[in-house]
Amino acid sequence: MLSARELLKVSRETKKVGSSKKIIFNGVEGFDVYNITAPFQFDGQKLIAGRVEKRESESSFVAFFKEVNAFTYERIEGATELQLQDPFVTFIDEKLILGGVETFANPDDYTKLSWRTNFYVVHQLNEVEHIITGPNGMKDLRLKQLRNGEIIVLTRPQGEKGGHGKIGYFKIRSLHELTKERMDSAPLLQGNFSDTDWGGANEIYELENGEIAVLGHIAFFDEENNRHYYPLVFWLENDTISRPKIIAERADFLDSPAKRADLIDVVFSGGLIMGPSKAILYAGISDASAQYLELDNPFKKVGI
Repeated sequence: MLSARELLKVSRETKKVGSSKKIIFNGVEGFDVYNITAPFQFDGQKLIAGRVEKRESESSFVAFFKEVNAFTYERIEGATELQLQDPFVTFIDEKLILGGVETFANPDDYTKLSWRTNFYVVHQLNEVEHIITGPNGMKDLRLKQLRNGEIIVLTRPQGEKGGHGKIGYFKIRSLHELTKERMDSAPLLQGNFSDTDWGGANEIYELENGEIAVLGHIAFFDEENNRHYYPLVFWLENDTISRPKIIAERADFLDSPAKRADLIDVVFSGGLIMGPSKAILYAGISDASAQYLELDNPFKKVGI
């Protein structure tokens, strides 16, 4: 894969984006909501799950919000709220699966935090069941059930295997086959991120023509240790990352505050709502708010 800087240069020459909108979340006064999911339907309502956090803190929880209008969502009283970061959702066997990142004291250095990904079945908004926890140190685990019933699993190891963070891949036939050991041992995709960058998957799509496409993110540190995050799409072809491209950047969104100075240039992909030619990207902005951006459907040339 080209580096993030190279992909960004290509993106600036080719991408077309429309207007952006800030998303308002009621019922969480004094807290920021960011790193959201795209809207999804559950229990007869249009919902968003979001990371809720005070500006000066890293202690967060995930809450469910219901739609008031296209730009405003309201916290659902009585719904389960979990001590997690960066929620994501998918449906498997017609059941809503919620995932998020749990932080905990690093067992090798209790002055630092480590993290792991937890998965839950949401039976009702006030009834969730924990089903599995991923390997320590792994974020950006994602699941997608295909029309044939198989489930794609994308992982993101770091360290000796994954460097700053690369994407691994395997398939299972049911959630019973999803184990920590398989997530830890998943082979890396070919065409992965360069050693100077990192990234991960955020949502997986099965297109109308059967191709598998992914919304993710790519990131790097600059010389002053500032973070730069960009929404990325690619196709999954024969265990290979194919046709990667950056679809947006921070400058495409409205001005809004940042959690810290090193997080100003951060767009964390949440999900895409896709139409025949256009799409709406939902994203966390600068670790302090959420917005959506209208853009050309990045997958429209291959069947959507």
